This record gives sequence, structure tokens and C-alpha cells, in this order.
Amino acid sequence: MTSDQGFVEYVCDQIAEAGRVSFRKMFGEYVIYCDDRVVALVCDDRLFVKPTPGGRAFIGKPVEAPAYTGAKPSFLIEDALDDREWITSLIRITASELPPPKPKRPRAAKKAE
Repeated sequence: MTSDQGFVEYVCDQIAEAGRVSFRKMFGEYVIYCDDRVVALVCDDRLFVKPTPGGRAFIGKPVEAPAYTGAKPSFLIEDALDDREWITSLIRITASELPPPKPKRPRAAKKAE
């Protein structure tokens, strides 16, 4: 099942104050970025936040589940999604604990044959 883009846009609106928030569609599901870091996935219209020690401490006892078959467990956010202040804080904490993205290597120029 694929996620609805409207749901993803709602999530991004809820966390907009966490930093530079964006999303990208991948394989029918979505990746959510905050300050260029992958902080969450939306799969089957459910929000999965990357687990971090600070996020775990903030949530207390998080519900953990894999976003898709074979994935590592993430924090499954269900009831608290409508609490803009709470979810923004969680995303801000998560982004602050994740490493910055690796610089992209320049593509090699194609050789003329």
C-alpha cells in the first residue's frame, strides 16, 4: 500500500518549525528530511521517526516497529501526531542527534569514444 501525499504534507506542516523540512517520494512511500537529515519515514500512512537516545528519553516508552519488512525498528508515532509542539520537539531532537549528510561526490565526466 502506498502513502497518501496529503498525509505527508500534513506531517510536514505539523513539524515545519523544527527546521528546514522537506519530503521525497521513494518506492511509493516517503522520506522526511529536517535540515538535510533523514528524520522519518511515512509508510502506509504511518509516521516512523528514526530512533535516537534523545528521542527515546523525550518519548519515554516509545512504540517501536519497522517501517517496512526487513527495516530496523523506528519510533511509531500515532496519537501524538496532532500535538504540533510535541512532534516538532521530537523531530528537532532527532535531527540534532543525526550526523550531517555526507557530501556528494562529483559525478565523473563521461569519456567520448
